Amino acid sequence: MNTASNIINALCFIMYIAASIFFILGIKKLGKANTARKGNLLSGVGMGIAVIAVFINNIIYVIYADGVGHKIALFFMIFGIPLFAIIAGSIVGFLWSKKVEMTGMPELVALFNGFGGLASLLVALSQFCAGKALTNDAFSAITLGLTIAIGAVAFTGSIIAWGKLSGKKAFKKNVPVPNFVNGILCGVGLIGIIFYAFGYSSKTGTGANALGVIGIILTVVVFIVLGVTLVIKIGGGDMPVIISFLNALSGLAAAFAGFPIQNTVLIVSGCLVGASGLILTLIMCKAMNRKFFDLLFKSFGAKKSTAAAGEQKEPKAMSIEDAFLILEAAKNVVIIPGYGMAVAQAQHAVKELCDVLEENGAEVNFAIHPVAGRMPGHMNVLLAEANVPYEQLKTSDDINPQMSNVDVAIVIGANDVVNPAAINDESSPLYGMPIVNAYEARTVFVLKRGKGTGFSGIENPLFTNENTVMIYGDAKQTVSQLVVEFEN
Repeated sequence: MNTASNIINALCFIMYIAASIFFILGIKKLGKANTARKGNLLSGVGMGIAVIAVFINNIIYVIYADGVGHKIALFFMIFGIPLFAIIAGSIVGFLWSKKVEMTGMPELVALFNGFGGLASLLVALSQFCAGKALTNDAFSAITLGLTIAIGAVAFTGSIIAWGKLSGKKAFKKNVPVPNFVNGILCGVGLIGIIFYAFGYSSKTGTGANALGVIGIILTVVVFIVLGVTLVIKIGGGDMPVIISFLNALSGLAAAFAGFPIQNTVLIVSGCLVGASGLILTLIMCKAMNRKFFDLLFKSFGAKKSTAAAGEQKEPKAMSIEDAFLILEAAKNVVIIPGYGMAVAQAQHAVKELCDVLEENGAEVNFAIHPVAGRMPGHMNVLLAEANVPYEQLKTSDDINPQMSNVDVAIVIGANDVVNPAAINDESSPLYGMPIVNAYEARTVFVLKRGKGTGFSGIENPLFTNENTVMIYGDAKQTVSQLVVEFEN
């Protein structure tokens, strides 16, 4: 049995290393739109190798079990239940991902983050129930406690993020003195982890005493509540960053879960997800001129800016026909997409407009702000689906130096990322946030359904600038009508 076990352990170790390499290559390729699909495929292959390795690692228990009945029972537990869960989860995930609209993708990503945290939480609880952590190894007990804490926060925090992105009224509540409440919860939760880690018989290893049981219950309950109180106070403007942060938490929970169960690939993959998610969070904070501390303990998205004193201007509306005449003469056009493009599912129509503008002799680029939309990379995903060339997708830093030479800037459903108050209004919650300088273009078209302030509720003075005209209506229909004007 020892020889067979050594061979199987060595094989599984090699497979774990191979899976880790696939994960690393996959994440690297996910960093660019033109290689993202291949990166996703490589990551999936890595996960498949890891799952097979887990099954191979456990087959030795079935082979050397005493009696046919014992073998059958072990086979069902080790292979039957996990395979059923994999098949059921795969079917649900496939159908759900096929059914969801692109407008619902941020909500789906938020739920995925939450399910990742919940999975790690359940792994830690199963280890506690099986008594696996109740040994002299305090490190394993502490890491399981941290798995529960981080997984619980990622789970309930993601549920709240899903509710906010879905616009559900029940998730628009607030917590009185939230920082004080969160501080108390963190303190109590850490006490629960300490109780859990040291609340067992260190001499006999027979199981947790009353202190350990209290600790595990306290840890689970407190951090589930903390996930709610931490995220529910954060406004819509911060949601893309929060989704990235929750993704990092789900990865970190998986990494901690890998230590006590001695699963190498879980540690590696969890660290990769946690580190990449945290890096993305910091990048997005920088793009919003926000500090990471402010993200968690302050919120600008939930706060509405006050109207400027003095005479209030009315936005100027323009017809499709008049807008076409301006576009027909344009030689340099920049399209600035936002969540409104996703709502209208206008990405394919936008690609058609891009094509006809280029046929008419215009240079067309897309200005992608890091926090445009409601999840990281939201606009990149939409435009990639419409086969917009990656070379035409420019960052704010790339496009802003050229904006004064742009004939027409077309803003499609974006609000905060083009708001000049971020530059010249110190009273604005957006002040200091880098934006796409659409206001510098010779003419600005703003495509909006109505005169609302957008998801974060902040007024945008761009809409009343002298060089700005509003084209009200569904963005997809508006863009399609402009395409028709070019074809006639």
